[in-house]
Amino acid sequence: MQTYDSFPIGGTWVAPAGTGTLEVVSPATLEVVGRVPEATVADIDRAVVAARDAFDAGPWPRMAPAERADIMAAVSAAITARLDDFATLITRENGSPLTFSQMGQVYAATAVLDYYAGLAREFAFEEWRTGMMGPVLVRREPVGVTAGIIPWNVPLFITMLKLGPALASGSTVVLKPAPETPLDAMVLAEILHEAGLPPGVVNVVPAGREVGEHLVRHPDVDKVAFTGSTAAGRRIGAICGEQLKRVTLELGGKSAAIILDDADLDATLPTLMPFALMNNGQACVAQTRILAPRSRYAEVRDALAEAVGNFKVGDPLDPATECGPLVAERQRDRVEGYIAKGREEGATLVVGGGRPPGLDRGWYVEPTLFADVDNSMTIAREEIFGPVLSLIPYSTEDEAVAIANDSDYGLSGSVYTADPAHGLEIARRVRTGTYAVNNLGMDFGAPFGGFKASGVGRELGPEGLLAYLEDKSILMPGDFQVPD
Repeated sequence: MQTYDSFPIGGTWVAPAGTGTLEVVSPATLEVVGRVPEATVADIDRAVVAARDAFDAGPWPRMAPAERADIMAAVSAAITARLDDFATLITRENGSPLTFSQMGQVYAATAVLDYYAGLAREFAFEEWRTGMMGPVLVRREPVGVTAGIIPWNVPLFITMLKLGPALASGSTVVLKPAPETPLDAMVLAEILHEAGLPPGVVNVVPAGREVGEHLVRHPDVDKVAFTGSTAAGRRIGAICGEQLKRVTLELGGKSAAIILDDADLDATLPTLMPFALMNNGQACVAQTRILAPRSRYAEVRDALAEAVGNFKVGDPLDPATECGPLVAERQRDRVEGYIAKGREEGATLVVGGGRPPGLDRGWYVEPTLFADVDNSMTIAREEIFGPVLSLIPYSTEDEAVAIANDSDYGLSGSVYTADPAHGLEIARRVRTGTYAVNNLGMDFGAPFGGFKASGVGRELGPEGLLAYLEDKSILMPGDFQVPD
């Protein structure tokens, strides 16, 4: 049981303005594993004031980038030293399999932070250009006070998608973790303080949606970075549009994995399956639509059925577990509703579709495979966010590309082929922000984000840092001597 009774705001731990609490319930045992205070509007206001003061008058934006990078590196080293503790904590919060928590939740978070610490040391925050009337200094200055709104599925990693570039830029941050997973953010706040982060640079206020909207609307917040549902993203985008506030939205996905006719299934499935059922199916980049050629459809269906059927479901703290519980009862209800919809609309249930035997406690759903899926079916159109895969047939490669593109989303995707050069041709035709050829779908040095309803803007890579910077041009007189 991990309990907090205050918020990390302004470099210290302060008592909450209200009396509400958020209980963290293990999705596997249904036991309360932690408790934190629930932030009110007054707590959000206090956090924004602290971030504003730290930006306007504090040392962080005025430090040399290398000094900021040194502190970021110290934070990464401290997280790495507690990797197993962090991974166990996140697994208790959201049911993520422990092996995924170690790599995808914690190690990946430190890798992002390390990337931005390195980028901060070499990035050109100032650049002299030759102008029409004289030299021009182009500066890239921190955007200001930023709000990071974090979902529950990969909390520490997604925190770093916001925190890494924000800290590298010299901006300050108010983090609002999801009510289901606030504990890891509280531990992170302790580490940030120990690493020497100046007061107010990062402030943590766990809260629900209504209080989160107050953070988005706050006039002293200069930029919002949100990861979550497309519905919530539309709401946040509308508010930021009204206020002409900078915003990055990383939203939902319904990604398609295209298995070409020449693909070696023995090589394909070990890469595809962890990508398709990642984090109990609760991943925006999950390859949930699998497209197979009609000439090999039965072969692919049978191979997938075996792979999905052998996916080990169980206690998420067991290192052998590949699929743990869904995060909450409401999420299991949602996923079971989609499974029922798939049956109702005529898809063939090949594997799964129920609750795994012997796991009566916890929000478990069996890894599920539907075949004979038409791309117009609900299970092929909407993001299920659970371990449910749809196998869709195609006749030609042109049809496969058309099916992949026939989606409201455009976040991720993949193609599997014996000819990677031909896979690249397919990749160029699919309208999605990240694509993989015989590979997993994300690289921390390259931009990540979506087309269409999958979001606005990019995270990761230099593009992720640019999202936290404002460009300023300073025009000098013609006889000004540019310093060496």
